[in-house]
Amino acid sequence: MSWAGLKKNLNRAATSVKSRTGHMDRSMDREFEEEEKRAKVLESKAELLHKQANSYAKAMREMTGAQVRLSNILEQFYDEGEPIGASGERYKDAVTKLEQQVQNEDAAFRSTVLEPIGRYYSYFPEISEAIRRRNKALLDYDNARSKVRKLVERPSEDTTKLPRAEHDANICRDVYESMNAQLTAELPKVIEARVSYLDPSLEAVVKSQLSYAQDALNTFEGLRQYFPPEPQDHEIEQQTEGILQQMRDLTICGLA
Repeated sequence: MSWAGLKKNLNRAATSVKSRTGHMDRSMDREFEEEEKRAKVLESKAELLHKQANSYAKAMREMTGAQVRLSNILEQFYDEGEPIGASGERYKDAVTKLEQQVQNEDAAFRSTVLEPIGRYYSYFPEISEAIRRRNKALLDYDNARSKVRKLVERPSEDTTKLPRAEHDANICRDVYESMNAQLTAELPKVIEARVSYLDPSLEAVVKSQLSYAQDALNTFEGLRQYFPPEPQDHEIEQQTEGILQQMRDLTICGLA
């Protein structure tokens, strides 16, 4: 940073401190401050939405991958003399198919959900930078106005100082008002565009979930014929207790 740039930043810092402590007039724009606050809230929500959409895609991959790993581990409990059987093989085929479906739809999910949300979120750093430039211009304008007021209250022997200060203040005012007018007009448009922009992504999320749920239902419903009817709760308890009792009866369980 050049010396001139450093000096300008120091002046702005001093102006900011003076305005906050009441030692210098501070320009207030309630309308802009409200829009700025809304933009910051929207930015944090857009960031969270992008993060959670990524987490959802990752969770779907992990869930289907876990189902495949579960089927592989269950198969290891059986040996060649007593294979896992037709029902187990069909379950393994079913979860493998679902995992492949999620992998195939991952690219579509990225293009219809993650990328649009990411692009929307990526605009906010530019918006924040524009707001920072506007706020710096306001500090410059406040500082220039303060110099003019001081020269009016305590005229200098150098009669050229006041005209120069007024000229500088007018330049600072024009720069600030131009930035402020543009942001005041544009920020509400960015905020209001959020729904129409994100609606297609929301629709894509719902369709993705619906597609997976329907395929999963159809796939697992087709496995029903390969498994015995679901027993009642008391029957499950009796079966479990019977197997545990067989384990208790083993000699190894009685060794000290």
